[in-house]
Amino acid sequence: MFDCHKLDRTLNLVNSIDFSSNNLEGVIPEEISSLRLLGTLNLSRNQLTGNIPSKIGNLRWLETLDLSHNHLSGQIPQSFSSLTSLAHLNLSFNNLSGRIPSGNQLQTLNDSSIYEHNPSLCGVPLSTVCPGDGALAPADLDDGDHNDDDTDENGKFGIYVSAVLGFIIGFWSVCGTLVMKKSWRYAYFRFFDNIKERAALAIALRVARWQRKT
Repeated sequence: MFDCHKLDRTLNLVNSIDFSSNNLEGVIPEEISSLRLLGTLNLSRNQLTGNIPSKIGNLRWLETLDLSHNHLSGQIPQSFSSLTSLAHLNLSFNNLSGRIPSGNQLQTLNDSSIYEHNPSLCGVPLSTVCPGDGALAPADLDDGDHNDDDTDENGKFGIYVSAVLGFIIGFWSVCGTLVMKKSWRYAYFRFFDNIKERAALAIALRVARWQRKT
């Protein structure tokens, strides 16, 4: 009698799969992500279609992954960043699209040839910039706010300096003239003496009228 459980246990011990150049068709089965001890997976140069299995990140011991020269489409699963043992990767010559995932081991796999001939892929290490990456980052926006604050502070400082200079220039334009021209100085103080006398006279008249009323 055929023991399915024994077969499952045997498959879970598989360390390497190489079905390259076999003219295979169809999609990559999601079940392949359950082969937890898999260290090498080579399905290159076939006629495979569909998406890369979304749970491929479960293959924590995977060191070599080659899916090149197929017709795979869709985005590269974000779970790729969980492949912490990955040392060799080739996804070239497919129809993959979207942003290339980043993080962990993928940071060291920075050869653009890994992803070449996928016209709709974008992001590092490719030279194609993803939509939205050209916008200002939050840090840049913060810097812009700081620059605006600096501009406001500089504007206020300029106003203060202008006011002080205006006061000094106005003060010395009057006082300097009085100091330099004796006749003007006499006329200036005579003018204020007359105003003082008129003010004193007006106050005295008001006081006198008030006293008469009382």
